[in-house]
Amino acid sequence: MPAPDDFSRAPETPLFALLDQLGIRTSTITHEKVFTVAESQNVKAHLPGGHTKNLFMKDKSGQLVLVCALGSSTLPLNQLHRALGCQRLSFTDAPLLWDALGVTPGSVTGFAVLNDTAGRVRLVAEDALLAHDILNFHPLRCDMTTSISRADFLGFAAATGHTVTPVDFTKLGAS
Repeated sequence: MPAPDDFSRAPETPLFALLDQLGIRTSTITHEKVFTVAESQNVKAHLPGGHTKNLFMKDKSGQLVLVCALGSSTLPLNQLHRALGCQRLSFTDAPLLWDALGVTPGSVTGFAVLNDTAGRVRLVAEDALLAHDILNFHPLRCDMTTSISRADFLGFAAATGHTVTPVDFTKLGAS
């Protein structure tokens, strides 16, 4: 597994190739490496659309879940399992993240389902994120941000064999 800040393998190359093959237009900017939502505030200030925070989780039975949410949202993660019909979710470790999605911590993104060729990961997107026409994700590395239309992101997910499960986090009770 590479270091979280080592992008010498150009992980975005296969992603951009697939997007081109699908006829999906995107816009990508390069910026300083950002590993958290807080660190990305300067990047977000200059890009329109919904900015994401992405969490990779699993339940006790081993079900893997990639949550894509609006960066400003508060996520009641202790309630999410009920909406998804699974056991309580917890964060995964870096080796499982690498094995399942081919990304390192800090570069988790909805685009990482590209690397889930076994179909092990359930893709969940917050309704508040999907309310935006433009979505902003890292393209498998945390020193770039790629803007994509909501419709094209859903088409990309489908092309990788993933259905996006929408969830309204505001309707999940906090406890």
